[in-house]
Amino acid sequence: MFRHVRPVRFAEVDAARIVYFARYLDFCHDALEAFFGLLPGGYPHLTMVRGLGIPSVRVEVDYLAPLRYGDTAFMDVSVERLGQRSITFVHSLTRAADGVRCAAVRQVVVLCRLDDLVSVDIPEDLRALLTPHLSLPIG
Repeated sequence: MFRHVRPVRFAEVDAARIVYFARYLDFCHDALEAFFGLLPGGYPHLTMVRGLGIPSVRVEVDYLAPLRYGDTAFMDVSVERLGQRSITFVHSLTRAADGVRCAAVRQVVVLCRLDDLVSVDIPEDLRALLTPHLSLPIG
C-alpha cells in the first residue's frame, strides 16, 4: 500500500463547507501522480517524455464521511488487479485527525500511448512498481 498525505484546500469545498464530491477524483489523481513519482523522472517523465498515460475507464466511489477545509486526508492506494494493459486501484481516504474513513474509490485505468490513445502493455518498470502494492485476497 502506498500512502499520500494531502490537505483539503479552501477551493475544494462547496456551499455546505464539505469537499465537493467530484474533487475526490482529483484527490485520487494527486495520489497516483505521487505514486508514479517513485519512477525515475516521476509522473511528468512518464507522460511527457515516455508519452504514456493512465486514463480512467471506470470509477466507483462510496462517500462515507465528510472532509472539510483544513482537514488532512491520508490517501492509501493499493492495486486490486494488475492486468496486461489495465490496473485497478483502490483508494481509501481517511481523515487524519480522527482516523474516520471518508471515501472508498475503485478506479480502473488503462495504460495508453498519449499521442493516439491506443492501449499498450504495461512496461516492466511500471509492473515492478505496481506489483508490491497488490492487495492480497481475503479468505
